[in-house]
Amino acid sequence: MALLSICIILLIVLLVAKPMGLYIAKVFDYAPSKIDRVYLPMERFFYRIGGVKGENQSWKKYATTLILTNMVMICIVYFVFRLQGILPLNPTNVPGMEPTLAFNTAISFMTNTNLQHYSGESGLSLLSQMIAIIFLMFAAPGTALATAIAMIRGLAGKPLGNFFVDLIRGITRILLPVSVMAALVFVGLGVPQTIDATVTAHTISGQDQSILRGPVASFLSIKELGNNGGGYFGVNSSHPYENPNIWSNAVQILLMLLVTISLPFTYGKMVGNRKQGRILFVSAGLLFVLIAGAAFVTESNGNPVINQLGIHQDSGSMEGKEVRFGTLHSALYAMVTTASETGAVNTMHDTLSPLTGLLTLLNMMLNTVFGGIGAGFMNMLLYAMVAVFLSGLMVGRTPEFLGKKIEGKEMKLIALTLLIHPLLILGASALAMFTQVGREAISNPGFHGISQVLYEYTSSAANNGSGFEGLGDATPFWNISTGIVMMIGRYFSIVTLLAVAGSLLKKQTVPETIGTFRTDSSLFGAIFITAILIVGALTFFPVLVLGPAAEYLTL
Repeated sequence: MALLSICIILLIVLLVAKPMGLYIAKVFDYAPSKIDRVYLPMERFFYRIGGVKGENQSWKKYATTLILTNMVMICIVYFVFRLQGILPLNPTNVPGMEPTLAFNTAISFMTNTNLQHYSGESGLSLLSQMIAIIFLMFAAPGTALATAIAMIRGLAGKPLGNFFVDLIRGITRILLPVSVMAALVFVGLGVPQTIDATVTAHTISGQDQSILRGPVASFLSIKELGNNGGGYFGVNSSHPYENPNIWSNAVQILLMLLVTISLPFTYGKMVGNRKQGRILFVSAGLLFVLIAGAAFVTESNGNPVINQLGIHQDSGSMEGKEVRFGTLHSALYAMVTTASETGAVNTMHDTLSPLTGLLTLLNMMLNTVFGGIGAGFMNMLLYAMVAVFLSGLMVGRTPEFLGKKIEGKEMKLIALTLLIHPLLILGASALAMFTQVGREAISNPGFHGISQVLYEYTSSAANNGSGFEGLGDATPFWNISTGIVMMIGRYFSIVTLLAVAGSLLKKQTVPETIGTFRTDSSLFGAIFITAILIVGALTFFPVLVLGPAAEYLTL
């Protein structure tokens, strides 16, 4: 029954992917359309306030505008976090955040990571939740989506557009309307939506218990749709107020995948090669199915130690999982949240079997199995160009992508982008393992301790935000180090890939000949998957052997 319901969820995702992708392409087409009558008056109001003229920007101006805008937002919410103790809408008297924690949290939510080194129940006031956290939950995915669209335009030989226009359109026409509808669905499914902070319950033991509430439904909808992932409550989507039942769980999975799985169709429409978009979609889909299928098998086999004792486990390994979701739905959620770089969790990832933990790490390390909103698709295009380059080397021909020659300048930028991701993860993990302040956070001194550290920095560099929560990461060392990793992991690749798009935009289109390697064929799809596995997965193979693989072999 669980497998059938999972198949139905994934089938719904497949059915909505193409229509959503074509709608996104329509949103970012600057040509007049019928939907302008609904959204354009509101957007023009924002343009007037911000003095936005809407002129096309070069890649340098687009990137500079994006980074400066994001930095201003980080500064604003940093001071909100620091001053929340004296600001209004603080009925539970939450104190202001410690400086390094405020630094980490502001960067975390602006980079779409939503790594939380605080407890959702006690770390933020209502004001911080509503005007800082939820604000960044719209601004961060809007930024990434705008960047991906700008890159697609550049590859298609069109002007990159205007960052402010793209940001506002992405929020007003995609994120805001869908999240409003999703919030209403969540309210219907039992998720609270109120500005009253707590309710007092009289327990059967005779004690009074204060239970936190708040605008959870509106928080939850953009948390999942925008691939944000941060939880209103400390236990995230395993909390019954944040994920009451199997229906709310299914809606959350759908929202996590909705935009990111649709972008290949957006790409195909905007570049005028829908078949190539379908190839990218199918290739990423095959990787996801293989990884998710492996996770189902490993979690269904239960705990190896218990199996060796001869104790039968009908439901697989239920350690760290909610009974209302079960083993398979918990495993699916873990795969979806790491594949989409959302970071929401409905189970304790620290208690996943070693091989399932390895698969969650692999999803984040590859960051292409559909990947986060916007940023994940940019990584898919990165690997597509790597696949074209490798194919060109094999036949002795200058590689071409969408009719543009990929030459030394572009490959240097691509190589830098490929290198920064593993350097951040492995370098930061090595630093933490080398220093006393890093090692003292590890709760498990064995191979699992390596996995805890590795997961924390992988989640930060990939802008995922989930964690092996056995790690004691609420310290200045972890706040500062993960904050730096999140910042570089987010903005370095944005700048370099915009530079690649800007460089290709200036080049003349090369006429297609009999020797041109077609990028809309199944052969290209196979080379694309191979490039991801060879260039991406093998980079991290040694550390995965030291961590989760070694843990599995010693059970």
